[in-house]
Amino acid sequence: MNTLNSLALGSIDLYQQWLSPLKGFRCAHAALFGGESCSAAVRRLVSEQGLVGGRADIAARFQTCRQAYGHLLGAQATGGRVQGVCCCGPLPIPFRCG
Repeated sequence: MNTLNSLALGSIDLYQQWLSPLKGFRCAHAALFGGESCSAAVRRLVSEQGLVGGRADIAARFQTCRQAYGHLLGAQATGGRVQGVCCCGPLPIPFRCG
C-alpha cells in the first residue's frame, strides 16, 4: 500500500472514530438509502482500488450523496422528517428536516 492510500485511510479512520460520533447523524446518502455512510464507502473503495484508482467511484458516490441531499431537502419542503448531513464538498453540511 502506498503512502497516499495509507494517509487517506488513516484520515478516514480518525474522522470515523473522533468526528463522526460528535455530529450525531449520517450522511445524506445513508440517511436516504440506508447502508454504509460515505466515509465507510470511500474507505472501502480506497482499500480495494486505491485512492487514485478509485477516484471515479469515489466521485460517483459523492455525486449520489449530493442528489440524496437534494431529495431530502425536497422532503423538508413537504413536511418530511429526516436528518443527515451532506458530506460532499470540503465541509459536511448538517441538516434536520421537519
